[in-house]
Amino acid sequence: MPLQVSNYSWQQTSTAVFISVPLRGVSVRDADVFCTENYLKVNSPPFLFEVFLYAPIDDESSRAKIGNNIIVFTLHKKEAAMWETLSLSGVDKEMMQRIREKSILQAQERAKEAMEAKAVARREDQKYTLGVMMKIEEEERKKIEDMKENERIKATKELEAWKECQRKAEELKIIQREEKLYHQEKQMKEERKKLKHKCLTGNSASKNLATKGRNSENIFFEKLKEDSIPAPRSVGSIKISFTPRVFPTALRESQVAEEEEWLHKQAEARRAMNTDIPELCDLKEEEKNPEWLKDKGNKLFATENYLAAINAYNLAIRLNNKIPLLYLNRAACHLKLKNLHKAIEDSSKAYRIMKLLLRLIHRTKLYKMMLRRFGI
Repeated sequence: MPLQVSNYSWQQTSTAVFISVPLRGVSVRDADVFCTENYLKVNSPPFLFEVFLYAPIDDESSRAKIGNNIIVFTLHKKEAAMWETLSLSGVDKEMMQRIREKSILQAQERAKEAMEAKAVARREDQKYTLGVMMKIEEEERKKIEDMKENERIKATKELEAWKECQRKAEELKIIQREEKLYHQEKQMKEERKKLKHKCLTGNSASKNLATKGRNSENIFFEKLKEDSIPAPRSVGSIKISFTPRVFPTALRESQVAEEEEWLHKQAEARRAMNTDIPELCDLKEEEKNPEWLKDKGNKLFATENYLAAINAYNLAIRLNNKIPLLYLNRAACHLKLKNLHKAIEDSSKAYRIMKLLLRLIHRTKLYKMMLRRFGI
């Protein structure tokens, strides 16, 4: 049960009330002061001091000073007037309880409003801080964009200047080349004129010695001589087409009968092989030719359809795996598709087949040379 403090003293003016409450051993840490406009309470165990004020006060501007075993309150009146007493008279327990509850509700509402105001102030501060940060970031971003734009403009100007220098250099080279060609052409014309004049001088001298005294005839002869000088030959090109051959050797070094027999056997073997390949059932007869398939693959390669070209070369190789060009073309397709291992394998196969063919051709030539040497 707390001890009620009754030995307090108070003084007043028309605007303020001063209350001195003696509390033994009171300290700021242990004292609990609760004040509203009609109620004042101090709880400092084991002491309790409370007073129900005569008139309302301004609790926000009122102050309390704790020290030297005493608490001094300075309460500012809302209305300037002299109080008859410090506390209300004729207050029963119910009225005291109502005043306490009302004071607590007022304090709670005031604390709630203070918290809301503090939260609003905090949000405003955060909003202001966010706005400042966004403004700083916007300025930094604009600064970076300006730097990028300046660098781009600088690089563009340098590139344009470099292009202009290159263009002037090209124009200078073209002018120098044209001047050189002009001087060469002029020099050739002078040399041609000198040569022509020399020829005419030699011919006229010889004709004068041979036909002296016949001036009229010499004039006509010199004119005919000038007309008989042929003009320079025009430049042209001669196209030569050779008969296509299956064998790499020339026709004069080949034996037509043996080649025809070999081609016939190859065709028979190809027809026999075609029966074992199901992909050839729906193809025409000319489409079953490896050479036709090779040309088809070349056209697909030219249109950059590398997978279809590989399929064409695969079928041609299944029909005849002794043509090195099929492996080389397929290696080129694999190289375009970045299949490096397959490109190396096909290139190696083509190299082995070419090496074998060259060896056979060399042996054939040696055999023919031996036959001619011994007259067989």
